[in-house]
Amino acid sequence: MEYINEKLIEFNNYLKGRKVAVIGLGISNIPLIDYLRKYKAQVTVFDKRTIDNIDKAIMDKIVEYGMEFSIGNDYLSKLKGFDLIFRSPSCLPTTKELVAETERGALVTTEIEMCVELCPGTVIGVTGSDGKTTTTTLIHEIIKAKGYNCFLGGNIGTPLFTRVNEMTPDDIVILEMSSFQLMEMSISPAISVVTNVTPNHLDYHKDLEEYIESKKNIFKYQSKDNILVLNYDNPITREFAKEAKGKVIFFSDQVKLDNGYIVDEEKIKFCENKLRKHILNIKDTPLIGKHNYQNICAALAATSTLVDEETAKKVISKFTGVHHRLELVKETNKRVRWYNDSASSSPTRTISGLNAFDKKVILIAGGYDKNLDYTPIAKPIVDKVKTLILMGATKNKIYKAVTNELDSQNKKLDIYEAFSLEEAIDIANEVSVPGDVVLFSPASASFDMFKNAYDRGDKFRSAVQRKIE
Repeated sequence: MEYINEKLIEFNNYLKGRKVAVIGLGISNIPLIDYLRKYKAQVTVFDKRTIDNIDKAIMDKIVEYGMEFSIGNDYLSKLKGFDLIFRSPSCLPTTKELVAETERGALVTTEIEMCVELCPGTVIGVTGSDGKTTTTTLIHEIIKAKGYNCFLGGNIGTPLFTRVNEMTPDDIVILEMSSFQLMEMSISPAISVVTNVTPNHLDYHKDLEEYIESKKNIFKYQSKDNILVLNYDNPITREFAKEAKGKVIFFSDQVKLDNGYIVDEEKIKFCENKLRKHILNIKDTPLIGKHNYQNICAALAATSTLVDEETAKKVISKFTGVHHRLELVKETNKRVRWYNDSASSSPTRTISGLNAFDKKVILIAGGYDKNLDYTPIAKPIVDKVKTLILMGATKNKIYKAVTNELDSQNKKLDIYEAFSLEEAIDIANEVSVPGDVVLFSPASASFDMFKNAYDRGDKFRSAVQRKIE
């Protein structure tokens, strides 16, 4: 019998004739605009970019549809009198115009929130400061290998709201969820994972507390039958357990838990009532680094009620990771290995990358400043780096933190300044010797010199493959 999604039908009927605002003309909102037009909503689109910076094909579509639009610096000045507002993740719900519309009675939501609200299947959500994409992708691969019909979305994959009509109660939706997407959400996935929480995006969030509170929405609205997977080693996420309504499953690579998933003596184990069951040896996975072994534990916990261990083990043993995350780009003729870790956009991510290697590395770091403290990365750099190459807006902050640490330890470190990624690569190639590792792990965002972290990583990969023999 064909499944009929009554909630979706009700929502589609609600849209007819409603005044709907769509904030942001990025890729994720284009299918949404098509969808809203199909169900006869009165759509107005908003974007803070100027018309010259918006894809012409998108603007042509808006004009063809006869939709009103407001663009430029004061683009939200016309955000008044709407029934429903879809905000992009970069437009925070604390924006004064959104607050005013909410107080007036408008419903403010996001594409990802409506997907969770209307999806008839099981939703698995993953958030965290580090490790989201690797964990989300691994969960998806494990679920897919078991034969489920599954959908991958959120910060990764494709926008899924417009595909809810394809979903059935037997399907699985796996979502990577950022703090921006989680802010003000009033529904939580049935299975939620928080990989860790460390200071991040403080250039957008007003403070660390707001950032942490946004992360909590991934489990705040769960029921007692739901599952919350938490990192026991992270003090913030460990405390989340006190507020959990559902079953909590911890994972750790530092503590031999009585219950949960642990990394112990080069093995990943499942613990229950103090009994330990060996699942796999870490040498049997292509992933490197303790942070990745934690990601494996998180994925095992998230899929434990849906997939048997043998299926999960087979997937993990073949999973090589995700582009831009400790991605081996090239091993040169002089046996130098070049790694692309462009997704490491915060100090904690780069620290994890440094700790993945058992030797000192040549580190290329620096980028856009998210108003983060670089003091915590100083000692790991002094301990794990043989040559440091700095670039981008954060280079001075990193330099100051590292030189202070060097002075305190009475040590020296070769530090170079580069004015472009290409120059940084040239310097790394010049100073490297056989057996070295060159790690591009910026510890910073990318927006000072690149479109995003993926664009940055692609340019690094391309330049290394083109320039280095």
